[in-house]
Amino acid sequence: MNSSDPERVGTLIVGASQAGLQLATSLRELGATDPITLLGGEVRPPYQRPPLSKRFLKGELPEEGLALRDEGFYASNAIELIRGEWVDSIRLTDPVAGAGEALTRNGRRLAFTKLALTVGGTPRRMRVPGHDLAGIHYLRDVDDALALRRELDAAERVVVVGGGFVGLEAAAAARAAGKDVTVVEAADRLMARAVAPAVSDFYAEAHRRRGTTVRLGAMVTAFTGSERVQAVELSDGTTLPADVVVVGVGLEPRTELAEQLGLRVEHGIVVDAYARTSNPAIVAAGDCTVLPHPLTRQGQVRIESVQNAVAQAQVAAASLLGHSSETRSVPWFWSDQADLKLQIAGLSTGYDDCVVRGDPVTERFSVLYYKVGRLIACDSVNAPRDYMAVRKVLGDGGTLPADRVGDEAVSLKELMSASATLA
Repeated sequence: MNSSDPERVGTLIVGASQAGLQLATSLRELGATDPITLLGGEVRPPYQRPPLSKRFLKGELPEEGLALRDEGFYASNAIELIRGEWVDSIRLTDPVAGAGEALTRNGRRLAFTKLALTVGGTPRRMRVPGHDLAGIHYLRDVDDALALRRELDAAERVVVVGGGFVGLEAAAAARAAGKDVTVVEAADRLMARAVAPAVSDFYAEAHRRRGTTVRLGAMVTAFTGSERVQAVELSDGTTLPADVVVVGVGLEPRTELAEQLGLRVEHGIVVDAYARTSNPAIVAAGDCTVLPHPLTRQGQVRIESVQNAVAQAQVAAASLLGHSSETRSVPWFWSDQADLKLQIAGLSTGYDDCVVRGDPVTERFSVLYYKVGRLIACDSVNAPRDYMAVRKVLGDGGTLPADRVGDEAVSLKELMSASATLA
């Protein structure tokens, strides 16, 4: 081959994420025999991200425990894994077939016959004065978590900006290590985009009981310090001393490559129920995508979860092979904050009623969400049986009577059986 010719890599999966690895694996499981190349910007092979703000941050999980597969898996499945290479540009030579050429930051040219984008996202950055001071951390990859863990060891005062899952998990880890922790949230409640007010209020009080200061409706206006952060300034004039700051204010999907290709992008790479982009020859999966609701197929949602990454990647693999594999999947999520395990089944967006099952004071309860009388989601705190029951009901396309689920004397399993009999 002439040195000016590109490397021929077969199916190119850009993004060595959980979705990317699952897509490659599913292609082989579905019988694909063509070359498969999985390319990622990090030097590490694909690994789990959820533990980074949980067990890994607390030092309870070694780095090698994060790997999704051992090194031998890739060779035994004929998956070429290219690490430490970022794709800067992509062009299509055959838009109908989805074939083209990718150029990496290091000047490597890769000719592909099929293309999948599993590029994930990047933490949303704050641009207030002092945002570039040392000691301000974002948490997305292993290096982020290692750097934060090192600095937490020596820190006394920690300020967490953002009251979502990542921020609260990091806050719980810092508090468990004996640090003085303050959570600053711009909204009037915690996890406002994901849970009902009852769950938000519970978590605010639960973190306070464990010694964390929670400030709601508080906007950060600046970080101050000489070379590293020393304080966080709020819009009400308050100054919070800080040795370390953790920022968790959301994820920005990576859409640059999709935009280069002229694909439809609206707060993420828009895909259909088969993980096909606006060019049906190209698929996308994971945190970078906006997809139809996985249960109702109504509207467009962006789901940041392991479950969605895996399920969507399986569908994307089938689409690349020309199969129609639209599957009904129940979105699920979890968050470990101290000794509180939050498990979510379904999507509560658009709910018009909710029922609390159990007493939040006991730190074991669930909130079930309804829309026009039908069950659509559940948040369970230290109540795994409720969570599993609702997940099964949603997966079966069923519902539970809203007027009975609040009674703990009746198990949801009994209500499931009664509902099935009536149906």
